[in-house]
Amino acid sequence: MTRIGDKTRQEYREKGATVLRGVFTDWVETLRAGVDANMAAPDPTARIYHDENGGGRFFVDYCNWDRIPEYRDFIFNSPAAEIGAELMDSVQVQLFHEHVLVKEARTDIPTPWHHDAPYYCVDGPKTLSLWIPLDDVPRETTLEFVAGSHLWGKSYRPQRFDGSALNEDDGLEEIPDIDGHREDYEIVGWAVRPGDAIAFDYRILHGAPANHAKTTQRRAFSLRLLGDGVTFVRRDGIVTSPPFKQVTLQNGDALVGDEFPILIAGGER
Repeated sequence: MTRIGDKTRQEYREKGATVLRGVFTDWVETLRAGVDANMAAPDPTARIYHDENGGGRFFVDYCNWDRIPEYRDFIFNSPAAEIGAELMDSVQVQLFHEHVLVKEARTDIPTPWHHDAPYYCVDGPKTLSLWIPLDDVPRETTLEFVAGSHLWGKSYRPQRFDGSALNEDDGLEEIPDIDGHREDYEIVGWAVRPGDAIAFDYRILHGAPANHAKTTQRRAFSLRLLGDGVTFVRRDGIVTSPPFKQVTLQNGDALVGDEFPILIAGGER
């Protein structure tokens, strides 16, 4: 069944990001319950950034789908995999991981400009993130993208959301000063509601402002999917995020193992 129109698919391929309206409306309460459980019992690797001025927290956690039933339910039973297959034009769809990002009210912590691919232990031509808001997100606090940057062929230095480098001597370029030269870029973003999704390529530059709202939090569940031709990447001395320390695959191996379940197998489309 076709879920995505031709215009949306074209926008995703040319700009690297697009918005999908109401595709997960029936799953909002399930994901909210999952996020509540996740925040009540975060993984030891979770990062919680505190506002220096006494405001709210920026909560970031990932790779909890195997212990939170609501996440598993969404990943395996929602239309996310079918949507991923269409946007990536892929026969196979595989789970990479889920990623939860919560900015509580009065959290004066922006998400710095970055692109996800250099953080990850995977490489391939077909990748997709589905960023699903669980609260109303106005345009001024939504995720923003540098349209077309997924086609630049660049790999910028990964940094933690507090601005520190993930790997100090990785030999990669620094992110350009996008905020200081916004007029030089085509920056796109969308106001979104619970049940919408923003779809984007791992390679696209993106970031988000702080949440200055006095009473409204911004919860988002992000699902990272992989398509045809993606392989494992292992670089000596380089930390990846998520780290996947338990995975024993070697550089260039196909992604196999319980950590990366296949959601749509080849030949089912």
